[in-house]
This record gives sequence, C-alpha cells and structure tokens, in this order.
Amino acid sequence: MSSGTAQHARRAPAKGRRSRPGPVVPAGGRAGKGSRRGGWTPWLYLAPALVVLGGLLVYPIYQLGLISFLEYTQAQVSGGEPTTFQGFANYAELFGDSEFWNVVVATLLFAAVCVISTLAVGCALAVLLTRVRAIPRLALMLAALGAWATPAVTGSTVWVFLFDADFGPVNKILVWFGLSGFENYSWTYDRYSAFALVLFEVVWCSFPFVMVTVYAGIKAIPAEVLEAAALDGASTWRIWRTIMAPMLRPILVVVTIQSIIWDFKVFTQIYVMTDGGGIARQNMVLNVYAYQKAFASSQYSLGSAIGVVMLLILLVVTLVYLRLLRRQGEEL
Repeated sequence: MSSGTAQHARRAPAKGRRSRPGPVVPAGGRAGKGSRRGGWTPWLYLAPALVVLGGLLVYPIYQLGLISFLEYTQAQVSGGEPTTFQGFANYAELFGDSEFWNVVVATLLFAAVCVISTLAVGCALAVLLTRVRAIPRLALMLAALGAWATPAVTGSTVWVFLFDADFGPVNKILVWFGLSGFENYSWTYDRYSAFALVLFEVVWCSFPFVMVTVYAGIKAIPAEVLEAAALDGASTWRIWRTIMAPMLRPILVVVTIQSIIWDFKVFTQIYVMTDGGGIARQNMVLNVYAYQKAFASSQYSLGSAIGVVMLLILLVVTLVYLRLLRRQGEEL
C-alpha cells in the first residue's frame, strides 16, 4: 500500500461509524429567546397572588412607615390640628424611653423561653407518639389538635379561670396536696408568675404544630436506622441526639423560626390574662406596648414606630431563616 493510500485511509471515517452531530443553532440568531420567554412564565402564574399580597401587605406597611414619621395624635385624627412631618423624632423619643428597652428585653426573653419550651414539649410528644399504640396515639393527636384549634381569646379565658385565686381548680388541687402557700394565691399579681401563666397557655396552644410536624419527619426516617441504634444499646435520648435531630434539622429549623415569629408577636394571651399588661405595666411585651401607645394614649405615630421596629426584627429573623435554608442546600 502506498503512503498516499494509507493517509487517505486514515482520513476517511470508518464504515458504519456515525459522526457526532454539531450543535444546532436556530437560524436568525434566536437561540435562547425561547428560554428567556419561558423564564417569565412562573411570574405570570404568580401575578394574581402577588397583586393580592401587594394590596394586603405593601400598602399597610407603607402607611405604617409613613405615620411613624408624622405627628399623628388624636388632634390630627379629628382634624383639629394639621399633620406635620417629624422625621426621626418619633424614633428618637422611642429609643430614648427606658421603658421601651425594658419591654424589648422582656419580649426577647419571654419569646425565647416560649420557643424553647414549645420545642421541648412538641419534640418529646412527637417521640412519644412513635412509642405508643394506635388508640393512645389517636387520643393524643385529637387532644393536641383541639388545643391548636382553640381561639386564643377562648384559651386565655379558660386558663385564667383555671388559675383563678378564688374559684380556680389549680389552687385547690395544690392546697389539697399540702401546699398551703397557694391558698387564694393570685398568679397575675407577681410579674414572674404572670409571665409563667401566659407561658403555659402559649405552649399549650403552640406545641401541637411542632408535635405534628416533627412526628411526620420521624416517620420519614428509615426504621432500620432506629432499630440498629436500639440493638446497639443506645438510649432514647442518645437516639434523638445523634440520629433523629441531625436528620430532622431542616424540619427543626422551620418550626423554630415559625415559633420565634409567633411567640414574638404574642398579644392576645398577654392582654387577656394580665388585663392589658399587668399591674403597673409589669407584663408588657412589644405588641401590647404598641397597642397602649397607639390606642390608650392616642399616640398613633409612636405606636406605628414600634410596629416598624417589630417588622424589622422579624425581617432579620426571616433572613436568618432563608440563610439557614441555603446553607442546607435548599432551593429558594
């Protein structure tokens, strides 16, 4: 075979072998236009919901922020005096008030205790649901969902009756057990006992969400993993700490952040159970404090400023929540 024939054979493609097709480019340079057009499709589906949310959220938030920069009291509401722009004067007055900072600290501490207690009770009962039989599990689920579905005003009124100083059954039961100090004891007179009473009610109406959510997450864990840990002699606490909690971390993040938001905005329980903030305003939280400023004192601009501060705090919590989700590889 000559050298020219050999070179021709090397250049010629083998018989039966298909050459790989190159990239297909649409005529006219229109590549990617369809993908860009398709990128707007989700927003078209979301447009009706965004319009509704914009009307229900954006405009009220705008009005809240606007009023916080104005002098807006009962005189301006009734039209007796003109509304004037105050800039950051309302915020300066608010931040210069020592009572405001005391209320902020009390709100943060109270919300933290509520969140920790709710998570502890909810997770413990979720684990208990996996250990009991069907009938006790159904009874516990129905009781928890009943507490969850009870309106906050109704639940708060019931708890006030249970711990009433004169007719409440709790004091009578404690006295029957030999605790004489609880005879005609007023739970709402002392600051810390009043906060404890509200804490019981908040946990009672909040733990069902944590319990049901965590229980669903536990049922999704492969049973073989838990059985292997039990056969190795691991205790219930060790199984929860080393196996369940790491696998349930995304669910725990969700219930924790939502519990923080709910407990930070507690209003009804405090207002009903402590009669508007307790004796000498000792049981004030930010929501009740804003209500007292806006409606009891007719200082609507200061109440709006407190609302803006609460909104910013909850916005920070939401951003932390989104950051945690991104760290866990969740698509946002």
